[in-house]
Amino acid sequence: MKAIVTVTGKDKTGIIAGVSAALSACGVNILDISQTVLQDYFAMIMLVDLSGSTVSFRELSEKLNEAGKETFMDIRIIREELFDALHRI
Repeated sequence: MKAIVTVTGKDKTGIIAGVSAALSACGVNILDISQTVLQDYFAMIMLVDLSGSTVSFRELSEKLNEAGKETFMDIRIIREELFDALHRI
């Protein structure tokens, strides 16, 4: 199963490293990543593979939420099929 992870907030050093470490610790593989900095704001979207995850989707979501709070970033995860359904015309 795949999912979409979004990260937004004020730009600072180590954002990608922190999110990647949190995902790796849960056995989640990053398939694709796109990030940009708009003035002082950081925005990133990742496509991740959950097939090797060592935690449930809910636990992963909670861990990412905690990591976001620690770094003052907004980190969200949504299953790919739900993301696709929400963005169909």
